[in-house]
Amino acid sequence: MSIQKKPVIDLGCCIECGVCIDLAPHAFEIKDAGYVDVRPLDRYEDDDDILEAVKNCPRNCISWE
Repeated sequence: MSIQKKPVIDLGCCIECGVCIDLAPHAFEIKDAGYVDVRPLDRYEDDDDILEAVKNCPRNCISWE
């Protein structure tokens, strides 16, 4: 069984620009409290939209855990 990687958002550097939500709305969301969060999914690393969101984050706040 392989260990699944998951995107993690560094909320300390996130400016809530919405790029990740625009590129992968099925994986990222803005919570009512105003911060970006990762939606629960079965798999993340094989999803091209999520990979694009990680790559295009202007502050490089999204990493893999």
